[in-house]
Amino acid sequence: MSNAPRYRRPLYSDPAAFDQRVGGSDPAQIAQAAHDTAHALISQGRDAADPEITERFVRLAETEGIEAIAELWAHSPARSLAGALWRIYVLRAAVQKSPERISEYYRLGRSHSAPSAIAGVAEPPSAEEMTRLADRILAGMYAGDIDVAFDRAGAFCRVVARGQALWADQRRLEHFEARALTEKAKQLLGTAEELESAARAHRAGTLD
Repeated sequence: MSNAPRYRRPLYSDPAAFDQRVGGSDPAQIAQAAHDTAHALISQGRDAADPEITERFVRLAETEGIEAIAELWAHSPARSLAGALWRIYVLRAAVQKSPERISEYYRLGRSHSAPSAIAGVAEPPSAEEMTRLADRILAGMYAGDIDVAFDRAGAFCRVVARGQALWADQRRLEHFEARALTEKAKQLLGTAEELESAARAHRAGTLD
């Protein structure tokens, strides 16, 4: 889709502007701050086991702004809690921006035997279901197994990416549109691999 955001580590400003906002901090300090905030947010929420806190966590990008989250986590390594959280929040933002188109990609991708289709998704998946699924994946960080949340997000990316690739192949798109959509599908597969790697690291106890 032509108006979809880039899924893989999208940046909302250039590095110079980022450095200015954080006071020109040392990169190591920025990395440590990203690590600390991600782990504190998750650990406090899981310790509280409060549905209201979980809901606030899911809505964090809406209350604080996706740009604020980008300042915290967008530059974190993919194989880290902060980096994985960032990817899931951006994925959710993309679903919220174009739920109908995402549901079309998901339906097409799943109908062609994409691997790791997600259990519990309605058939056919509606735009509303896609939005709820994104919320449930994020909520799983607080109220479920973190590695399962990462794996579900990765599976979602794989199905949507396959749908995008098939859409580009089957529809009569202009060459540049088909090429752009195919590139988005490749990027989304990369995000899936990153999230799945984060899930494996969490299970092994090595996730930063």
